[in-house]
Amino acid sequence: MILLLKLILAHLIGDFGLQFTKWVDHKREYGLRSGYLYAHVAIHALVTLLLLWPEISKDLFYLWIPLIILITHFIIDAGKLIFRKNTGSRSFERNAFYEQVLFFTDQSFHLLVIFAIWFWIDKEASVLLSMLFTEHNLLLLLCIFILTQPAAIIIKILIAGWLPENESKEKKTLANAGKLIGILERLFVFGFVVSGNWSGIGFLLAAKSVFRFGDLKEKEGIKLTEYILIGTLLSFGLSMLVSLLFMELQGFVE
Repeated sequence: MILLLKLILAHLIGDFGLQFTKWVDHKREYGLRSGYLYAHVAIHALVTLLLLWPEISKDLFYLWIPLIILITHFIIDAGKLIFRKNTGSRSFERNAFYEQVLFFTDQSFHLLVIFAIWFWIDKEASVLLSMLFTEHNLLLLLCIFILTQPAAIIIKILIAGWLPENESKEKKTLANAGKLIGILERLFVFGFVVSGNWSGIGFLLAAKSVFRFGDLKEKEGIKLTEYILIGTLLSFGLSMLVSLLFMELQGFVE
């Protein structure tokens, strides 16, 4: 486990602690011609080497790890820069969603490499993974996933026929903000129910009502008020249903 923790720490130091805004901007502008790209990759390998020095001093086999990190990190970062250039930087400037997807995809590939190295070298990795992916944890992940995008799509379909016509054409809200708020509120409700803190749901509902009151008062639309209320109640109801099912099914998987 210590190997995995060291590799993740080295990645965080290299990607966030020792990479500066100037470097990022220069790489975006010049791509593979940027010297900061190669400096950034070298720093990753060096930090990994320093953190793994106790293991390397005992077994030179661990020298392969910084080398693998060096090569794979360059391939992933170079691929990101090439993709960004081919897609067009203006697309990312116009839509922050593209930038978010690119960032998390990049980080996911780096973490996949780290976990692959850990699984390859550490004999305890398979044991720890089997302990992690238990029936209880898989059920938990399933319920959490249901309450994200699938629940958002289901609720959207259920209330699509009630959306006021004048609201469907307006784009005065942040892109995907409503979807994200819905996902977060369902996850909070799930956490409250599973932990037995039902009063937290009332607090969450009250807080959302306070923030929404200004919008509804400004719009002065009864249809919009009813539309939002239906969506909120469906969201909370679905969250509580999934939470109760999770608690009920725990007895079968334990």
